[in-house]
Amino acid sequence: MKKRNILYLLLTLIIGFILYQLCVFYFDNNDNIQSIYLVPKDAVYLIETQEPVDNWEAISKSDIWKHLNSNTYFNELAESLNKLDTIFKEKQGLFDKIGDREILVSAHVYAPQKYDFFYVVDLQKIAKLDLLKNHLNTLVDSNFKVSKRKYHEHEITEIHDIKTRETLYISFIKNQLIASYVHTLVEASIDQYLEPDLGRNFDFIEVRKHVGYDDMFRLYFQYKYLEDFIKIFSNDTGYIGKSLSESFDFSGFSFDLDDNTILANGVTNTNNQANTYLQALQESGKSSRSISEIAPKQTALYLSFAFNSFDDFYTNFETILKENPEQFKSYLDGTEQIENFLKIDLKEHFMSWIDDEVALLQLHSSVSQSKKDVAFVLKTKNNEDAKQNLDFILEQIRKRSPVKFKEVNYKGYPINFMSIKGFFKLLLGGLFKSIDKPYFTIIEDYVVFSNHPNTLKSIINTYISSETLDNFDAYTDFDDKFDNQSSVFAYINMPNLYNSTYQFVNATTKKQVKANKDYLICFPQIGIQLTPEKDYFESKIIVDYEDPEVVKAKYAITDKTISNKTSKNTKPIEVTEDNINKKTVFNIPEIYPSDLTAKTFTRKYANGTIRFSVELKDGLKHGRYNEYYPNGTLKISGKYANDKQVKTWSVYNYQEDLVYKKRF
Repeated sequence: MKKRNILYLLLTLIIGFILYQLCVFYFDNNDNIQSIYLVPKDAVYLIETQEPVDNWEAISKSDIWKHLNSNTYFNELAESLNKLDTIFKEKQGLFDKIGDREILVSAHVYAPQKYDFFYVVDLQKIAKLDLLKNHLNTLVDSNFKVSKRKYHEHEITEIHDIKTRETLYISFIKNQLIASYVHTLVEASIDQYLEPDLGRNFDFIEVRKHVGYDDMFRLYFQYKYLEDFIKIFSNDTGYIGKSLSESFDFSGFSFDLDDNTILANGVTNTNNQANTYLQALQESGKSSRSISEIAPKQTALYLSFAFNSFDDFYTNFETILKENPEQFKSYLDGTEQIENFLKIDLKEHFMSWIDDEVALLQLHSSVSQSKKDVAFVLKTKNNEDAKQNLDFILEQIRKRSPVKFKEVNYKGYPINFMSIKGFFKLLLGGLFKSIDKPYFTIIEDYVVFSNHPNTLKSIINTYISSETLDNFDAYTDFDDKFDNQSSVFAYINMPNLYNSTYQFVNATTKKQVKANKDYLICFPQIGIQLTPEKDYFESKIIVDYEDPEVVKAKYAITDKTISNKTSKNTKPIEVTEDNINKKTVFNIPEIYPSDLTAKTFTRKYANGTIRFSVELKDGLKHGRYNEYYPNGTLKISGKYANDKQVKTWSVYNYQEDLVYKKRF
């Protein structure tokens, strides 16, 4: 009888436990917490997905991932994303029970020059059964050591990999599993549970609302911590990086993988500290972009700003600037100083002819010896009106400046010199501070400014030969994927950017960039578009993927900067009466002086001796030309007048004996 009573009691307890678990599992949903409330507040970016298993399978089968996964760095990154699965791989049945759950991955700078990832997995009802929590000790093999500790009354399980000496930190908060290979991130997450920060940020909530839950993934950027993240890869965050950090709060994107293209649509909001230029753009409408008509095919970055009209934009610019009396006074003092000194009216003589687009171009130039070929382009309402007003400004500069520079004609396009220090920074802000005392030319309906005249020559050459973005099928096909009108459009050509990237990164990163060339140029075209909409910008990102070998066939990829020196191993052939080619011996290659006010232009051999020297006048060859052998003896001599060979030219052997002469 007692045994029967004990059996009844056990059955009652078992049934009661089952009923309790069923009740907890199916009916008790009031104790859940959102994943975002557990993300440490200093997340640089977050990736969120509702169906990680299915989506990850789609990504892993794509050509993009297959290529990236063959690279050491990205392979390590993939392994990092899969380490949870590596630890639990022998318990696949358990994961089948857990199913496809929302996963959130965030990136954090946790120490100077170091960053890592934080993971949140929503276990939903499964968490109430403590199924995974109670099985952690049994899920790992002899390669791992498991220990536990308390942090603010929350248990943290530490799973130490004996082979790699890495430790995965895991904790459970209500329905969420949190994990990271950095213990401070898990601890910061527990602190967030007590006092949520990011998840309660109104600006983030607004962005998240617009993004919704469509497509494969959602991606969020928090710009406050962007500068620290950039410093991991480069010593210089640059003005753009600093400006983004100070001007934007969050961007949110819903993105998908379509064949070999990554598509992302979302929104970006600005903050109260946004620079005046950006605030003015948001108030000034949008327009189509057309500077690609003259931008070279070798353009690495085309950063376009468009508006209803420049007049509207500048009115908004000044209105917003007035809200900061000290900054507005400084602006007025600067403009008045220029106007009083030159006796000009900036609005009449400069701003009146600017149309609806301005742009910055960074080039990979085959002409310029400059490390940083940057041009600032203004679209004109009427190029004749622009020319007349610029000529007036130049005349005023000539009257009041010691710099005497005559117009240089390059292949039919006049190049002039505007010697006004800080002109564009004063008018348009820090983004344009690098354009200082520039040279300029007019090509069709566009005025092009650059610190280096050879940058202008490069743009002129490519325009004449129709080697522009608008004549580059890859660009036009890519551009068609974006809206025709916007207020900000950034086009990045990675092969061209790769060719000119070395001056922007530190020595360590230079080595990494070269070693990972195929994993950078495989994304040949990247585009970002911002279109103003009430209190935010509608945002679009598109990234194209191509096989690196296909990319190399389309672009000239180089790992070297342009050199002015001849290799030490080069042995020049001495000119003699027997081997001289009388038709070509005096064919002197075109030169590209970087200072059009210089009196001479010289190039040297690797051993330091002069290779050739020529006198200049207004950037043109004018006067004596001498060319030398590597041992310093004279090889060729002659004279130029206005860039043309004149009078008698002579060529000599190593003993400086005259071999041949010709009169021009």
